[in-house]
Amino acid sequence: MTLQDAQKTVDQWIQDYGVRYFSELTNMVILTEEVGEMARIIARRYGEQSEKESDKNKDLGDEMADVLFVLICLANQTGINLEEALKKNLEKKTQRDSERHLNNEKLK
Repeated sequence: MTLQDAQKTVDQWIQDYGVRYFSELTNMVILTEEVGEMARIIARRYGEQSEKESDKNKDLGDEMADVLFVLICLANQTGINLEEALKKNLEKKTQRDSERHLNNEKLK
């Protein structure tokens, strides 16, 4: 599935099941909540904190998909083509950082 396909699929899901998009502000808050849920799993599973018993069965992929879903909703609402935005962003990073990381002693 391309990002463009994902944007169309999410839009269709909203039309079929979601009634309408939440406001951009509401979706920004929901995105923050979802990133927090993903961060909690990563911090406890891969960081120093011990994982709570109630968190051990949480699916990191599902939490990432929640983040992506809300991000796609925001893109749809604001007229952003994520596929084009990502291409432009990668071009910018390539021009700006083409040698930066290769020459970073901390990464060797």
